[in-house]
Amino acid sequence: MPKYTLKRISTEEEWDVVCPFDDLARMLEDDDITKVLSTPSFAGNTVSNLRRAGGEWQDLLGGIKKASGKDNTIKT
Repeated sequence: MPKYTLKRISTEEEWDVVCPFDDLARMLEDDDITKVLSTPSFAGNTVSNLRRAGGEWQDLLGGIKKASGKDNTIKT
């Protein structure tokens, strides 16, 4: 779901909302509220890819590091 930054013109107050575009359009009908120009972002799951891959992947990476020699710079 997209995250938008809104600003109340009269008070210069800014806040973030997470909502569908249709809901955003209804909020922007108020003349005192404007959308702040920003890079697109989405609210969602923030689990790292390594954790999402599971324990078997971690074991495989550990085996690769172990087999690569004593002076390796691999970080797992």
